[in-house]
Amino acid sequence: MGGVKRIIFTVTNDLSYDQRMQKICRSLSRAGYSVELVGRKRDFSIPLAPEPYRQKRLQCTFNKGKLFYIEYNIRLLVYLLFAQFDAACAIDLDTIAPVYITGKIKGAKLVYDAHEYFTEVPEVIRRRKVQKVWQKVEQTFVPHFDETYTVSEGLAELFEKKYHKHFNVIMNVPYPQNNPAPASVSLSGDERGAPSPFILYQGALNEGRGLEHLITAMQQIDCPLKLAGEGDLSAQLRQQVQTLGLQQKITFLGYVPPAELKKITAQATIGINLVENTGLSYYYSLSNKFFDYIHASVPQVCIGFPEYQKLNNKYHVALLVKDCSTPQISEAIMRLLKDTGLYAQFQKNCEVCSRELNWKVEEIKLLAIYERLFR
Repeated sequence: MGGVKRIIFTVTNDLSYDQRMQKICRSLSRAGYSVELVGRKRDFSIPLAPEPYRQKRLQCTFNKGKLFYIEYNIRLLVYLLFAQFDAACAIDLDTIAPVYITGKIKGAKLVYDAHEYFTEVPEVIRRRKVQKVWQKVEQTFVPHFDETYTVSEGLAELFEKKYHKHFNVIMNVPYPQNNPAPASVSLSGDERGAPSPFILYQGALNEGRGLEHLITAMQQIDCPLKLAGEGDLSAQLRQQVQTLGLQQKITFLGYVPPAELKKITAQATIGINLVENTGLSYYYSLSNKFFDYIHASVPQVCIGFPEYQKLNNKYHVALLVKDCSTPQISEAIMRLLKDTGLYAQFQKNCEVCSRELNWKVEEIKLLAIYERLFR
């Protein structure tokens, strides 16, 4: 078949903050594909920024729970039935059924992008009936997709053993910087012209991220903390800060657009990347914030799970902690704040790592997947 190939991607978020999907859609658009990204519109959604691909947000009456997933899947199914595409890519299990059904009806190619191990995230694990439903969804649809990929080698290996199907790895890394250089950060805060030190956590304020322990640890740390993002624990964490009297030390930035977040990250002193062992999804995760800190030359305190351990053994860009306990977190942060030699070495190592792990490298692998798909 000739002509421009049309690819449609489906997510359940509102598109504005999904850096991985923005990179994927931009890369495929530049490669000559006709690309559309479909998500949902929420009451607090900001206007969509112009992109080289089409964007569509579906409005739902329900915004969480079982009713949301049912409604969104119905709306997505109807939308896809009237859309034109040669390939459809489902992002995680929550959009996989409409993609599979309409893809089969239209004779389109099917792609599955697992951003996480959906049936092993904390919100699903703790509800056994819900987990069984998603496990059934996974078993029903995933084996029948033409191409599959995920975010880490650990998750790829798990999926391959489960489905006897090859999973490619497309890491969620930033674009390469032209001339990456460490920001002039003064650990003491008294160096003229240097930004005041602060600790940064970026990402969802959800359970299993060690955030409650991080906030508790801030009682012993003489450096402010900024939290960029929102989530299921937003209200609870704000209350914890009030209870501990840490309002002057901890700031909630709320949702931050990617371009603005990049500037904030570049000014940070220490990045925080903590997840608890609450399921295989988190245990084998490889989050974008890990790479965002690296590309900003920001040393980080990171959980010592297998994927992070492998990369840190090679590049030495982070202090790894065994768990998300308050003593582990506070000890690691204070060491980075006090050990200027170690801090400077981590900054230099970040430069090396960012030259080797960036979207220019991952883009080549991504394009190869879609070239195979349309052969």
